[in-house]
Amino acid sequence: MTRKAFWLSATSAFLTLFTLGAHAQDRVVNVYNWSDYIDSSIIEDFTKETGIKVTYDTFDSNELLETKLLAGGSGYDVVVPTANFLARQIQAGVFQKLDKSKLPNISNMWDVVSERTAKYDPGNEYSINYMWGTVGLGYNVKKVQEALGTDKIDSWDVFFNPEKLAKLKDCGVYVLDSPSDILPNAFKYLGIDPETTSLDDFAKAEELMLKIRPYIRKFHSSEYINALANGDICLAVGWSG
Repeated sequence: MTRKAFWLSATSAFLTLFTLGAHAQDRVVNVYNWSDYIDSSIIEDFTKETGIKVTYDTFDSNELLETKLLAGGSGYDVVVPTANFLARQIQAGVFQKLDKSKLPNISNMWDVVSERTAKYDPGNEYSINYMWGTVGLGYNVKKVQEALGTDKIDSWDVFFNPEKLAKLKDCGVYVLDSPSDILPNAFKYLGIDPETTSLDDFAKAEELMLKIRPYIRKFHSSEYINALANGDICLAVGWSG
């Protein structure tokens, strides 16, 4: 399942940005982005180069972002939702169309990705692709070797097969708190179209997830990074970027 993120202009905050004072040191752009997406040094360099301050907040789930956006008055100028969430947020009218005349680097966008993102934002009128990646499995080689007798994982079967995942329960399994990323992989594992809308297909995926649920220690969309690096868990379902 491909995970795509976008830079967007939020209508209300966009207008606020342009009503600020004329002095560069008084200008501020408010950004709401995924954790670990931008190094703090980049923000510092941006301010040095432009004189524009950046208020930078982070989130770790699309649901949290969407709740703030749909409540109104979020105060953010730039936000970074994932593709399928982007589509319904556009329909809800929370974004302002981009003025592409002020974005000359759009000409450098990869057309292959732009064509795919247009599925969620026809004409890419509200968004620019910022990052894309995949959902995959990360694991502690030593602990997996001890639990499974192999130091190589190359299949989703180790996660969706209850008998195999049960062997990893004690060393710890973390999973993304993101149904829109986990379910398509469950569908694919079951031989079902990842973009299915069939209730019967969702019921099959639910049955599969309930079988492996007892062996999952935690659902979280950012803690798995440090947990895996520190050796606190042996398997993580996470994003590639």
